[in-house]
Amino acid sequence: MQYPMKIVVADDNGAVSPALSRVFPRAGLQTCQNHYVENMRRALCVRTDETHREFFFSLKKLVFDQHKNFARLRGVLHHLLTKYALHSPIRQEILLDIERRKFELFAYIEIPRCPRNTNLIELYNSHLNGCLKTIKGFKSFASAARWLNAYVVRRRTQDFTDCEGQFKNLNHHCSLEQTIKKQAEWPDILTELGILDPRKTNPK
Repeated sequence: MQYPMKIVVADDNGAVSPALSRVFPRAGLQTCQNHYVENMRRALCVRTDETHREFFFSLKKLVFDQHKNFARLRGVLHHLLTKYALHSPIRQEILLDIERRKFELFAYIEIPRCPRNTNLIELYNSHLNGCLKTIKGFKSFASAARWLNAYVVRRRTQDFTDCEGQFKNLNHHCSLEQTIKKQAEWPDILTELGILDPRKTNPK
C-alpha cells in the first residue's frame, strides 16, 4: 500500500500486534489505556470490593495519569510494589505486566498528537446505541439493514458542529467529505448515493 503508517491505536487485543508486524513492521502500537485500565478494574473487583481500591487508584493516578518518561515509570512501579504488592500475587502480576508492555501502553509519548485511547470510535457506537434504544424492533432483517444503511449514510454526510481545539477546522464539513478519493467530486458522490447535498437541504 505504501502508506506511511506511524502508529495504530487499538483495544487490548493480542491479534493486533502480530498483524501489525506483518503488514506495517515500522509502525508502533498504542494499546487503548481506557480498556487496559478497565480490565485491571474488573480483575481487582474494585467496584464491589474495597480490598484493592487504594492500590488501583494509586496505580491509575501515579502511572497512567502522570506518566512522563520510562525512567520515572520504573521508580513508580517499584514504589507501588513495595507499598501495596509485596504479599499480593495479583497486584504483583499487574505491575509486572505494565513493565513488560510499557512501550505499547505509552507509545503515544513518542508520536505528536497521538491519542491514547479509542474513545472517538466508542462515541460513535454510543450514539448508535442511543438511537436503537428508541426503536422497539424491526419487521425483518431487510428492514433492519435498510435502517442501518440509512443511518450510516446520514452520519457520513452530516456536518460536524462541535469540534474544538486542533479539530476546529472540521466544523461545517462531514466525514465522507474528508475521506472520498481525490479524483471524485463531492456532488458526484451525493448523486451516486441518491441523496442531496446536506448544505442545501436538511432531510429528516
